[in-house]
Amino acid sequence: MKRMPEPVNTNSSGNGSELFETNVTARNRKGVIWRVVFLSSTVVGVIALIVLLLTIINDTFGLAAIEYKVPLNEIAPQGKSIEETTCTEADVILQENVSKNRYRTLQNEKPILERSQTECVQLLIFEIAKPVVKATWPLSESITNEAEIQEFTAQKYPEADLVFRKWISKDFITSSQSDDPLRAGIKTAILGSLWIILIVILVAFPIGISAAIYLEEYASDNAVNRIIQTNINNLAGVPSIIYGMLGLAFFVRVLEPITSGAIFGFSDPTTANGRTIISAGLTLSLLILPVIIINAQEAIKAVPISLREASYGLGATKWQTIWFHVLPNAIPGILTGTILSISRAFGETAPLVVVGAATYITFDPENIFSKFTTMPIQVYQWTARPQDAFRNIAAAAIIVLLFLLLTINATAIYLRNRFSRRLV
Repeated sequence: MKRMPEPVNTNSSGNGSELFETNVTARNRKGVIWRVVFLSSTVVGVIALIVLLLTIINDTFGLAAIEYKVPLNEIAPQGKSIEETTCTEADVILQENVSKNRYRTLQNEKPILERSQTECVQLLIFEIAKPVVKATWPLSESITNEAEIQEFTAQKYPEADLVFRKWISKDFITSSQSDDPLRAGIKTAILGSLWIILIVILVAFPIGISAAIYLEEYASDNAVNRIIQTNINNLAGVPSIIYGMLGLAFFVRVLEPITSGAIFGFSDPTTANGRTIISAGLTLSLLILPVIIINAQEAIKAVPISLREASYGLGATKWQTIWFHVLPNAIPGILTGTILSISRAFGETAPLVVVGAATYITFDPENIFSKFTTMPIQVYQWTARPQDAFRNIAAAAIIVLLFLLLTINATAIYLRNRFSRRLV
């Protein structure tokens, strides 16, 4: 018979308990260190986000030195301020001070007498007084150095008015682009971004989910499907500019009769080259499609196999199991990946520039075959301008961009929580 090894007596020497205590102490120490590392990373991320938001807000508000070619008190009716001018009085003043062609253009846009009193006052200011921004200061300097700014303005711009300006406003959101930062708005870019994101959602989401279901539930483990899976993983890391080149070559040039709308009876010469909203939307759909597929696959994999077996045991078909059990439980993960993908598409610039996004456009897109610009491109275009005021409206545009992005994400999160079902 084999002789069994004698147990080590650790109680007599105390070495076992000491070793155990040493190991526990070392593990606790490592746990504390990693906890501090994780907490520090979170704090750094939060601080970076706060600094970013404060920087944007700092440039969105502040003092501005605005000089008028014609003083406002010379425009207003006698005995009234410019703010008290009625539309009837504004109509008479405009006829006397602008050219007939310009007055006719303003009337065609919207009759003067049908405008609000605020709109009439704005017309007088921009059409006759013609304000020019000479200098701007961020919110922090406007609060802490107001006296110095007033003195500087009085010396360098004696004819300018120093006013506190909110660069983000209702007029900013509802106005189109302009060379004048006081009149420039972001409405055209907002509409362009929303059109493109709508196309991305309608195209990429169903295709991505369908591909993930096939690869996880139906595809067999063979060489062809492994190659397909490998290529999907690789495509998720391809630089976005490559997708822009693909969109230019295929959607803009090869499919030009379709993407320009010519085949459907649209004959707009400005979009006859295929550089339209539909081309941009399809390009961004290709960009985020691999990410949606991969995230959907991981969400489907996370559904326990026991749930499928229970469904089969009750006589359900494969499709019934997928539709009524697998997908409802995978919805939270699928929508999480979709939210991240749409957020990436919403902020993309490089592929849209290649496809043909306009950096300056003054008319709103009317359909998917219209020329377009987007909010990130508009922000880039304004920050490249030499005037300080354009950086202020770029900061205001970033706030609008963040608000729309948060709204879209919040809607998706609500839908995720609304339609997700937890396993019992």
